[in-house]
Amino acid sequence: MESIEKLTVAITMVEEARGVPLSASCVVHRDDLLELLDEARNLLPHDFSTAQNLLSARDSIMEEGQSSAEQLIALAREEVSRMVEQTAIVQSAREQAQRILDDGRDTADREREEVEAYIDARLATLEVILNKTMDAVTRGRERLAGAGDNDVLSQLNTDK
Repeated sequence: MESIEKLTVAITMVEEARGVPLSASCVVHRDDLLELLDEARNLLPHDFSTAQNLLSARDSIMEEGQSSAEQLIALAREEVSRMVEQTAIVQSAREQAQRILDDGRDTADREREEVEAYIDARLATLEVILNKTMDAVTRGRERLAGAGDNDVLSQLNTDK
């Protein structure tokens, strides 16, 4: 900003100028001061244009930053929402898995009881059959043992 530098030099010239006694006036070299002021005036449009461009760029950068920040916030919210949803999905899946395991255990226990009852009934039937077989074997052996006695008795009866 050269125009400000020129104005600063002009102000310094006036401040350092020799004062007129008993007055607020001072003596300044007119041509030097006018030359400085003309240069400052000529530089002002360029400096104002540069400042305007900087302000426009600043506004553009601020808008871009604001837009970028809003996008980041939106993405972060979506990510948080997705993570919460996944957490809910995982929790739901765990609960469902636990229900399935519990149902499987209940079914296995029920089927085990049914199988044990069936086996017990089959063993009871087999026990009855075996007991009847044992009774038949015992009676058969007794008959065999008794038949020999009957043969001895029948021989005694024929001897007389």
